[in-house]
Amino acid sequence: MTTRAKLTVYSALATALAALCLTPLLTTKGWITHAVLVVALVAAAGAGLRRTPFYRWTVPLGQLFVLLVLLLVGFASSTNKFGGVIPGTESVQTLARVLGHGLDDIREYAIPAPPTPGLRLMLVGSVGLIAIVVDTVAVTYRRSALAGLPLLALYSVGNGLAGERGSWIWFGLAAAGYLVLLFAEGQDRVSRWGRVFRGSARTGEGGGSLSLGGQRVGILALAVALLVPAFLPHWDGGLIHSSSGGGSGGVGGASNLDPLVTLEAAITRPTSAELLTYRMDSSLADTAYLRTGSLDAFDGAAWKLSNPGSMDLKAPFPPPEGLKDTNVVAVQGDFRISDRLESGWLPMPYPAQSVGVPSPGNWRVDTLTGTVLPARGKEKALKGLEYKVTALDVRPTAQELRQAQPARSQIIERYTELPKDLPALVRQQAEAVTRNAKTGYDKALALQDWFTGPDFTYDTKIKAGTGNSAIEVFLNERRGFCVHFASTMAAMARTLGIPARVAVGFTPGDAKGNDLYSVNGLMYHAWPELYFEGFGWTRFEPTKSVGVQPSYTEAVAQPSTAPTAAPTAAAQSSAPVALPSNSSDCDPKLRRMGECGDEKRTAAGAQQESWLLSWQVLTTLAGVLVLILLLLTPMLWRTLLRRRRLGAAGRRRPGGDGPTGPTGLTDEQVLAAWDELVDSAWDVGIAPDESRTPRAAARRIAEAAELDEASAAAAGRVAMATERVLYARSAEVSAPVMADVRTARDGLRAGAGRAGRARAALLPPSSAQLWWRISDAVLAGRLAVRSRLTRAAGTVTGPLGRLRDRLRRRGGPQCDGKA
Repeated sequence: MTTRAKLTVYSALATALAALCLTPLLTTKGWITHAVLVVALVAAAGAGLRRTPFYRWTVPLGQLFVLLVLLLVGFASSTNKFGGVIPGTESVQTLARVLGHGLDDIREYAIPAPPTPGLRLMLVGSVGLIAIVVDTVAVTYRRSALAGLPLLALYSVGNGLAGERGSWIWFGLAAAGYLVLLFAEGQDRVSRWGRVFRGSARTGEGGGSLSLGGQRVGILALAVALLVPAFLPHWDGGLIHSSSGGGSGGVGGASNLDPLVTLEAAITRPTSAELLTYRMDSSLADTAYLRTGSLDAFDGAAWKLSNPGSMDLKAPFPPPEGLKDTNVVAVQGDFRISDRLESGWLPMPYPAQSVGVPSPGNWRVDTLTGTVLPARGKEKALKGLEYKVTALDVRPTAQELRQAQPARSQIIERYTELPKDLPALVRQQAEAVTRNAKTGYDKALALQDWFTGPDFTYDTKIKAGTGNSAIEVFLNERRGFCVHFASTMAAMARTLGIPARVAVGFTPGDAKGNDLYSVNGLMYHAWPELYFEGFGWTRFEPTKSVGVQPSYTEAVAQPSTAPTAAPTAAAQSSAPVALPSNSSDCDPKLRRMGECGDEKRTAAGAQQESWLLSWQVLTTLAGVLVLILLLLTPMLWRTLLRRRRLGAAGRRRPGGDGPTGPTGLTDEQVLAAWDELVDSAWDVGIAPDESRTPRAAARRIAEAAELDEASAAAAGRVAMATERVLYARSAEVSAPVMADVRTARDGLRAGAGRAGRARAALLPPSSAQLWWRISDAVLAGRLAVRSRLTRAAGTVTGPLGRLRDRLRRRGGPQCDGKA
C-alpha cells in the first residue's frame, strides 16, 4: 500500500472515530453506519481523483459532488429516478425540505432527540463535510497536523451538545485516530530521505528506536490526558453551570429531561419488553394511569414543563391543585423499575400524597404539577429503582363535574394561555365541535367524543410533534397517535376557556395475579388533563381505541353531542371483535382495548426508523457485503492458489512411473512450487525478474529478503529442481520441494515485519495476476464473440454476395450489347 493510500485510510478512520462523539445526540445509533459509509465513499472518491491529471484543488470539489449525490440518494429517494437510485431535479428540492425540517427539529426537540430524517441528514452531512476537509488537508496537501483542527471542531461540537451524556471514550477514540494519522505522515516524511536504517534488534541502535520515540510520546500524552482528570477534583461551577438552581437547565436543580422525546421515540419504535411492575390492592389499579409528568406550558413550538420551582422529595407533597375534599381514600402501591428503563421522570398515580425512595436526595418535586424529577446529574437514578407511592383515589361523577364552579382567575390565566400565532383552525374547530355544549364538562366530553369518533385514525407513522404546525396538520389530515390527540385537545380546550395541560406516562399495567401488574413499552401514552374547580385536574382520553375511558365519561345522563356519542360507544364496544390478534406478544389489556389489530403495522412502522427505506437498507447492506468481498478477493484467491500448488505434493505417483523420478512429482508440480516461491517473495515486496535463471532469482530473493541460512538453502534447492525440469534431459528431483517452499516462505515472512506480513496476507501484490487473467479472459471472450459474429454475418451475407456476383455476370454482356 502506498503512503498516500495509507493517509487516505487513516484520515477516514480518524473522521469516523471522531464522529462517534455525536452518537448521544439521537435516541438511536443507526445513523452512524450511514455516516461511516459516506466517509468511506468520499475518501475513495478522493483517492480516485488524486490519480487523475487534474489540479489538486479539483479533488475536494469532486468529493463535495459525491457527498451531494450520496445525500440525495439517502434522504431524497422518494423523488429519485429509476427506483430511488438516480437523483433528479426534484431530489434537490426534497433534500432542501428535509433540511428545513431538521432545522425545525433542532428548535423543537431536546437531546437526545428522535432520529428524524432532518436531524439524521444534518449529522451525516456534517460528518461527510468534515471527512472532506480532513482528507483535503491531510492527504491532498500533506498537512496532517492541521487536520486536527476540523477533528477538534467535530469533537467539541458533539461533546458540547451531548453535555453529561458525553464520555471520555469519545475523546480517546478521536485522539487515537489523529495520532495514527500523524504517525503515518511522520513515516512518510522520513521515508523521503531514503531507506531507513533500523539498526540491530539487540542493541536498539539506529533509526528503529528513534522512529518509535515519537509514537511512544504520543501514546503517553494520550494516556496522561485520559487518566489525569480522573484524579482531579470535580468542579461544577463556572461561566456556564451555576450552583444555584432554577436555571434554564431544569426545574430548580432538577434535570432537563424532555419526556415527550422519550414518549415519541418509544411509540414509534414499540417494544413489549417489561419496563416496571407494581402492586396495588385497590380497584384503582385496573384503571390507574401511571403519570410521569405534566406539561403545563404551551409556547407554540411544544408543550413543556414550566419552571416555577421545586423542593426536596423528602418534604411533604403540596396538596393537589384544585382538590377541595382531601379526605378521600388513599391507596398505596409498591413499584419496581426494570433495568430497561434507564432514565426519566418517576411513574406514579395522580394525585400522589407521598413517595418513598432509597435516596431522596436524587429526586425533586415540582411544586405545581406534583411531577417527581431526577436531580441534576442523577438522570440514571431511575434504573432498577424500588419505591412506594401513596396516592388519592379521586373519582368524581359526571354530574359533579357538570355542576363544578368556574375555575379561579389565576388558574384560568395560567392554564388557558396560548401563543399568539396559534392557527385559527384550532379555535374554529373547537367552537364547531362544542356548539351544542353548555358547561365546561360538556364541552370537554364533546371534544373527547369527536376525537374518538370515526373521523380520526390512529397512526404511528405520522411525524411526531406538539407545536402549532403539528396541531394544524393533525386537524387537517386527522391521523396521528396519542401525542397528537392529547396536545390538540388540550390546545382546543384552552381556546374554550377550559384550563388544560398534557400529561405523559403509561396506561394501566396488565394483571399478573396476586395484585401484581406489569407495564411494558407498548403502554407509553399521553393524555390531556382538564381542570374542574373542587376536583382539580381530571383525566380525559381522546386517543381512539387506546387506554381506558374515565368512569365519568363512559355514560352520561345528558350527552352534549348526540351524533357522535352513539357511534363512538359502538366503535369502542366492537373494537375487540373487529381487531382480533392471535399474536402471543399482544398484551391482554391491549387486546381488550382493541390495540392488537394495529400491532403488526406499528411494528412494521418501527422498522422504518433506519436512514433509508427497508429495501434500500437491504441494497446498501448488499453493496457493503459485495465491497467487503471484493476487498477480500485477493487474499482468498491467493490462499486457494497456494493451497492448490503446495497441496499437489500429496498426490504422488508410484516411484519410477512419473517423469520426475523417485519422488513421484510431475513437472507441473515442480514448476507450481517454483511459482509459489516467486509469488511469496513478490508478496513481501520483491518483484519477480523473469530475465534471471531460477538459481540467480533465488540468490536475489535470499539477498533482498536477508534470509537465514536454512531458508536460503531451501530456496536454492527449489531453484535447482526447477532448472532440472526446465533444462535437464531427464529430470530426477530428489529434494522435498514442497517442504523447501514452505521453509523459504517462512523465512520471507519472518523478515518482512508485522506490516509486511499483514500486507502480504490482506493485499498480496501477486494477486495482480488475477486481474491479468481476468483481462485475458475478457479479451479472449471479446475476440471469440467477434469471430462468431463475423462467421454469423458471413453465413447471412455469403449467399447474398454470391447471388449479387451471379447477377453481375449475367447482366454484364447484355449491357455491352446495348452499348
